Amino acid sequence: MQIKEIIVVEGKDDTTAIKRAVQADTIETNGSAISEETLKRIQHAQEKRGVIVFTDPDYPGRRIRAIIEERVQGVKHAFLPKAKTIAKNGKGLGIEHAADDDIREALRLVYTPNHDAPNEDDITLEDLMTARLIGHTQAKQRRDRLGELLNIGATNGKQLHKRLKMFQITEKQFGAAVAQLDQEENNA
Repeated sequence: MQIKEIIVVEGKDDTTAIKRAVQADTIETNGSAISEETLKRIQHAQEKRGVIVFTDPDYPGRRIRAIIEERVQGVKHAFLPKAKTIAKNGKGLGIEHAADDDIREALRLVYTPNHDAPNEDDITLEDLMTARLIGHTQAKQRRDRLGELLNIGATNGKQLHKRLKMFQITEKQFGAAVAQLDQEENNA
């Protein structure tokens, strides 16, 4: 599988894992202290070939993703849930620990956000509360699982609302994922 866009990852080990799974070029941010020079390289890559941001599903990875999203318009996003990025010994989390098939699947399901398109199916904060995704004792676990089901990554409540809109998740898609969440909880 060859990837046309340049994939932005956090470090060398992530690059190794990406190149093991697919044919692709990468830019490494070297952690969450993303430099101005790196942001300029990412902007240039976006203009020339396009960019896919593929960072770890933790706070530093989300921070890097947010910085890039703010500075470089139109980047695409690939996500892997935490469960698929945990080291075999349980000590460590990151793209570098993911199986090749999981990396390929995440890259196959890349999202391109569209900030400008009107979304007739806006999901409201009230919808998130009703679905027990905010303001509930189990909200974090439910959001994490919803992020897996919709392939939009783990989020806090505010980020969830933004990502649902950004990735144009419809009320139908949202409803189906929430129904699956409820079904999983009932079967547990």
